[in-house]
Order: sequence, then C-alpha cells, then structure tokens
Amino acid sequence: MPESPQHPSAPEVGSEARSTIPAPPAGGRIKALLGLVIAALLIGISFDQTSFNLPALFSGAADFWSFLGRLAPDWSYLPAIWGPLIETLQIAYVGTFLGTVLAMPLIFLASANTSLDPISMWIARTLLTILRSIPDLLWAALLVPILVVGPLPGAIALTFFTIGILAKLGSETVEAIDPGPLEALRATGAGRNAQIMFAVVPQVAATMVSYILYSFEINVRASVIIGLVGAGGIGFLLQVRLNFFDYSAVGLIIIVIFAVVLLIDGISVWARSKLI
Repeated sequence: MPESPQHPSAPEVGSEARSTIPAPPAGGRIKALLGLVIAALLIGISFDQTSFNLPALFSGAADFWSFLGRLAPDWSYLPAIWGPLIETLQIAYVGTFLGTVLAMPLIFLASANTSLDPISMWIARTLLTILRSIPDLLWAALLVPILVVGPLPGAIALTFFTIGILAKLGSETVEAIDPGPLEALRATGAGRNAQIMFAVVPQVAATMVSYILYSFEINVRASVIIGLVGAGGIGFLLQVRLNFFDYSAVGLIIIVIFAVVLLIDGISVWARSKLI
C-alpha cells in the first residue's frame, strides 16, 4: 500500500508561521526609543526648572485646609452677586453671538473647497492663526486700558476668541463634507453662494450649531477669568473681594460660579448630544 503523505505537526506549522513574520525595522525601533528618551529628558528638565516638589506639595496641605476654612460662604452677600453674574452671562452671550456672525464668512474663505482663490484662503487662515495665538485673557488685558474698565473689553475679547476657535473648527468641518453635492452644483453652473447654501450648509448645520454651543460654554468660563483684569462681570467682583481679603464673600462667589458653570455645561452637553 502507498504510504500516506507526511504532514508537519502543529508545532512545526506554528514555528514556520512565526518564522515568516518580518521583524520590525531597526530604524523604527531606534526612532521610537530616541523619542522616548527625548520625552523623558524634557519632562525631567521641566520638573527641575519649575521647582516641582511633591513632598512640599503635601506638606502644605495643612495650610490649604486652614485657608479653605476661611472661605466659609457668607450667604447674606448673595443679593450683591446676581448683577455681576448676569453681566458675566451677557458678556459670554454677546461674545459668542458677534464671534459667530463674524466667523461665518471666514469659515468658507478659509476652507479649500469653498474659498474664492488661494490668496483669499491664505489671508483668512493667517488672520485666524493670529486671533487664535492671542489668549482671551491677553485680549482683555490689552483692551481694558484702551477702552474702559467694564464689560465692553470682555465682550470684544471673547468675540475675537470665538472667531478664532469657531472658524478653525468650522473650516475643518466644511473641508470634510461629501464633495458629491458640491460637484453636482458646480456642474450645473451654480454660483459660489448657491453651492454653499444648498450643498455645504445642509451637511454642516448641525455640527456648527454644536460648535456654537460649545463656544458659549467655553465663553461662560472665560468671562469669569477675564473679569480678573477689569473686564467686568463676576470675575471683577471676585478680584475686588480678594483685594479686600473678604474671604467669606469670595467663598460664596466661587460656589455660585461653580453652580452656574456646571448647569450651563450640563445643558450644553445635552443640547449637543441631540444635534450630533
């Protein structure tokens, strides 16, 4: 009888399969190792230059709890908070509204698939880069001595901030749309405005509304911070109470800010979840 063919055993098959798997290139391993070494060096240098001391951090815990006890809220100060709190929300609302209106044309100018030409796209993107490179707190600090101490510099600062962040996110969203409807309208000879209105806007409307809500959520928190440099709102009141060492009023202001920001964040997250 003919002998049956010999088949390699399971271990032999496995060893052959393992032997055919190519080893990772040595250059890739060296680059990864070099990247880890550089990252570790940067972390070590940063810890040293910032004098980060973990034992000192824990040793100051007693002072922290002692200071926290001085922040016991004085609830009788609550009526004085409502005016600045409403002003803070108004600053955030005005900054978000004006920033949204001004950002809309820049969104389509900065997008490669809707821009007028490469030059206008470069100008729009450069302008957005400049707006994003300056933080809202710095905008407020620059505008307060130019204009006046109060909510106006804060609203303008948040307008600039909203333009930068909203136009950046919006242009990336426009560039990621399905090009089919846009190309179809171009083939029919539709103008640029018609292309944007009927091919782009329907695809990005829900996402853009979500970005606007997110910008308002950020602006509410930012409007508290910019008040510390004189841009109005509850942040300015917080700075005044700190200067007078009125820590019981400071504690109440912090509680109110925390509650309002938490409420607005929750509403914004819920609304954005319904849109996307």
